[in-house]
Amino acid sequence: MTRILLDTDLAMGAPGSDVDDGFALALALSDPGLSVEMVTTVNGNTDVDTATQLTLDLLARLNRTDVPVVRGANASLAGWRHDPPASRSVPHPGAVEAQPGYAAVHLVERVLAEPAALTIVAIGPLTNVALALALEPVVAASVREIVVMGGVFLEQTNTLRLPGEYNAWCDPVAMATVLASGAPLRFVGLDVTRRVRLTRQDAARLAESDREFASFAGERTDEWITVKERQNPGDPREHGSCAMHDALAVGALIRPEMISWRDAFVQVETGSAVTRGVMVADLLTSAEPPVANCEIAVSVDSSAFIDLFLERMFEL
Repeated sequence: MTRILLDTDLAMGAPGSDVDDGFALALALSDPGLSVEMVTTVNGNTDVDTATQLTLDLLARLNRTDVPVVRGANASLAGWRHDPPASRSVPHPGAVEAQPGYAAVHLVERVLAEPAALTIVAIGPLTNVALALALEPVVAASVREIVVMGGVFLEQTNTLRLPGEYNAWCDPVAMATVLASGAPLRFVGLDVTRRVRLTRQDAARLAESDREFASFAGERTDEWITVKERQNPGDPREHGSCAMHDALAVGALIRPEMISWRDAFVQVETGSAVTRGVMVADLLTSAEPPVANCEIAVSVDSSAFIDLFLERMFEL
């Protein structure tokens, strides 16, 4: 059994909002080999209060109000924050309140209480994780591993407005802190996540299901595909489907053989606005390479992952 602490900027539930954080949580809860022991929230896809409420709502929808939720950082270490929307979703019946306290403190307490037992899966900006490492650096040696959805290593975003992958761009200072911590790190970046996609046909199948979560998820996925098409009219990858970025980070724990990995030494740009959040991966091919500080995903069996993902969603 792999025991995980999931750190997320979840937005699923608000119509027209990103869905892959919610799918990551649902996939983790659906797998018999994973135990979700805590969810922490962070400013990113939405403000942290909305992310917290939507996480509580989704857990209620999935009948898992036993999973504790702790609110995290409301701004990045670099000072950026996502402002609250004018309106928020109506809480799902049965939702409970978040636990008192701060996410970074809870992460420290949980990891240090059981060294080598807990894996952090970080699918939003790394602010909470970096704060936990700053509070108690021994977290790096005590965590089983940290799996991050973030970065782009063998490609580029090809977008001047967002030169780095979104989670890295939101808080590059936190990303740099985690990279320098010495913790065992695996990164699932855009190089592979953009290849793993749900289509409108997949969304329609989910929406037609008699299972409450599958039906809800199908409707929200179709709305998100429409948003991505409108936001990216010149990118054919964003037409008729959406990437399952965060869900693949959970898939890396369920079936790691679906992904090919490579040791690398990675650094992130924290200063220049032109290259903010850009991550440079040294693949250790020179005569005197640096010491690797992480593993990066370099390929994925996307069909196998989508088959697994849909199978689990129809079971919820």
